[in-house]
Amino acid sequence: MKSIHQLCDMTGRVTLITGATGFIGKAITETVAELGSHVLLLDLETDALRTFANEIEKKFKVSAKYIELDLEDESRISGLSEIIPDYYPVIDVLINNAAFVGTSDITGWVTSFEEQSVSTWKRALNVNLTSAFALSKECINLLKTSEHGSIINIASIYGVYGPDLSLYEGTSMGNPAAYAASKGGLLQLTRWLATTVAPEVRVNAISPGGVFRNQPEKFCERYIQRTPLKRMATEEDFKGAIAYLASDMSCYVTGQNIIVDGGWGVW
Repeated sequence: MKSIHQLCDMTGRVTLITGATGFIGKAITETVAELGSHVLLLDLETDALRTFANEIEKKFKVSAKYIELDLEDESRISGLSEIIPDYYPVIDVLINNAAFVGTSDITGWVTSFEEQSVSTWKRALNVNLTSAFALSKECINLLKTSEHGSIINIASIYGVYGPDLSLYEGTSMGNPAAYAASKGGLLQLTRWLATTVAPEVRVNAISPGGVFRNQPEKFCERYIQRTPLKRMATEEDFKGAIAYLASDMSCYVTGQNIIVDGGWGVW
């Protein structure tokens, strides 16, 4: 029987992470690298990728490669399975983390339902849902050759629950329909894939709650008030769930969604 240390050990494995240089992406990368996994980082900016890859290699003594990729460009995703072997012969874990979260200045995004645009809706679904489908397709044969194949989709509590729009009153923040729909779709894709690519590959999701990013004070106060643990999340709060689902600690777990929200959804 393996020890807990052995089950957590990812030495020599390879993890592909999208949105790798973002706040949560960095926490994800650091988690699997600390467990011994080599990493293949995907994101938009080459300079940020190069800098972060160098940091990971120095800190954790693993290999860190990177590919500059815009997930809104479907043509760039197609054929990725032929490029990846130039970096690593196998992928053990795919983490679909990249997300279109938008900003308040994007037309048709943070506004009333009547003003939300179809074009922005499509952008959100392309990054948050379609790219996860496309990347899973591209990587599935590489994952199946691994004896530890795992896909982890980073969803959201807003793919599970409806929004409380009163949290945003008096701020420039909002909760667009496309974000919720894309994350809800990602959760259903997780369940669908779990039954389709088994037994070679496990597929699970993590749904983070609100992460503190210096949001307006009014919003933070309201959010914390309705959260049992009385604080917003930090990126570090997701490391445990990532370590669990990426490693053999969860080798009999598939089709699940781990909600990491400080109890926000229990009321």
